[in-house]
Amino acid sequence: MTDPPGFSISRDGCLVSFFPSDAAELQRSLGSVRAEIASVLERALREIPPTQEEALLLLRHAARHPAPLLTTARLLRDRHKGRTITYSPKVFLPLTNLCRDYCSYCTFRKDPRDPGAWTMLPEEVRDWSRKGKQAGCIEALFCLGDRPERAFREYRETLAVLGHRSTPEYLVAACRIALDEGLLPHTNAGILRKDEMRELKSCNVSLGLMLENASPRLRLPGQAHHHAPDKDPALRVRMIEEAGELRIPFTTGILLGIGETLPERVESLYLLRDLQRSYGHIQEIIVQNFRAKPATRMARAPEPETWEVAATAALCRLLLPDANIQVPPNLNPHDHRLLLAAGINDWGGISPVTLDYVNPEAPWPLVASLARTCAELGYALRPRLPVYPEYLRFPGFVDEPLRRRALELAREKGVAL
Repeated sequence: MTDPPGFSISRDGCLVSFFPSDAAELQRSLGSVRAEIASVLERALREIPPTQEEALLLLRHAARHPAPLLTTARLLRDRHKGRTITYSPKVFLPLTNLCRDYCSYCTFRKDPRDPGAWTMLPEEVRDWSRKGKQAGCIEALFCLGDRPERAFREYRETLAVLGHRSTPEYLVAACRIALDEGLLPHTNAGILRKDEMRELKSCNVSLGLMLENASPRLRLPGQAHHHAPDKDPALRVRMIEEAGELRIPFTTGILLGIGETLPERVESLYLLRDLQRSYGHIQEIIVQNFRAKPATRMARAPEPETWEVAATAALCRLLLPDANIQVPPNLNPHDHRLLLAAGINDWGGISPVTLDYVNPEAPWPLVASLARTCAELGYALRPRLPVYPEYLRFPGFVDEPLRRRALELAREKGVAL
C-alpha cells in the first residue's frame, strides 16, 4: 500500500501527517548521525514514537549531539501547535506551607513553629486575589503542603477556628473566594482522595500533581523522598488515574535531578504517556529541573545540565506530539532559546504580583522580555487560561458554570480558544 501524499501509515494502521519539508529539515540536522539514531528520529517525525530502549539511546546520544533530537521535537511542536507559545498570568496563593512530608530538596515546607510558617486567612486570599485580578491575572494558583492536619495539632486547631475539618475543605472555600474575585482557580494540593477532587472540580478549572518520578527507589533511605510518604509513586499514579476517571483537566510532570537514573527518567515519561492514552485528561506535562537550595539535605547535589532539560522535553514531544509541554522559565533563565528549540509550547504560570514561593530565589522573567525572545525565533507569546482550550471544547471536562465563566473570561482577555 502506498502512503497518501503528505501522510504515512503508522504501525497500528493509523493515518498520521508527514510533511516533506519537515523531513528535509531533519535530514539537514542529522549530519553524520549513525543510521540507528536517524531511523528512530525519521519514524518519530512520522509520529511513530520510539520504544523505551530507543528513547534511552536518543537521550544518551543527545549528550554529545542534541541537534537532531531537538529538531525533530521542534518540527512536531510546530506541526501541532503552530507558532504560538503560551503562558498563564497568575497570582500564586500558597494557602499553607505546612506539610507532613520532608523532601530532601524543599525549602517551601515548614513545621508550625518554624520561622516563615504560615496559613493564609480568608481575607488574605481575597486581598491577593483582588490584587492579581487588578494586575491582569487570570489564574489563581493554589499550591500547598501535603496533609498538614495529619501531622500538626496546631494546624488542626487553626482549621477548626476557620470552621473547617480538613485542608481540602478549606481549600474549596478559598477557591470560591478567588472565583468571586474574578479568577479561575487551579490547585496543586498534593495527594487528594477521589471525593475531594470531585468537590474541587466544582470550583477549579484544572488540578495538578507532579509525578516527579515513577521509581519507588527514591523512597529508600538516603534518597530524596525517604521522609516523604506522599511521594510514593503508586499513590501519585492512582490520583492521576482517578482524576482521569473524573474527567478533570490535569497538569503533571517529572522532576529532573533528584537522584533518578536515566532509565527511571524515561520510564516516568512513558508512564505519563500511557496515562494520557488511557484517560485523555493530561492537559500539560511539566519538565522541571531540580535546583539546589541552601539548608537542605541536597544543597550540594548537582543540578541537571541544560542539555538534559532540553533533551528530556524533546523526548516528551516525541512521545506525545500534540501535548502541551512546559519548562519553567524562571528555573532556566539563560536557556529560553534552547528550550524553544526543544519543542516546548508553554512557559507555565508567570505572576506580576507574587513570588514563586516554591523557588523564591528564581524570579519570574519579564513577559515583555520573554515575548521578544519568542519573536526573535518566529513565535508569538500569548496568555492563556489555566485550562487549555481543547478541554473547554469537549463536554464533561469542566463543570458547565465554570466552563461558561472561562469562555467569558477568554473573550474579555482576548485569549485564543
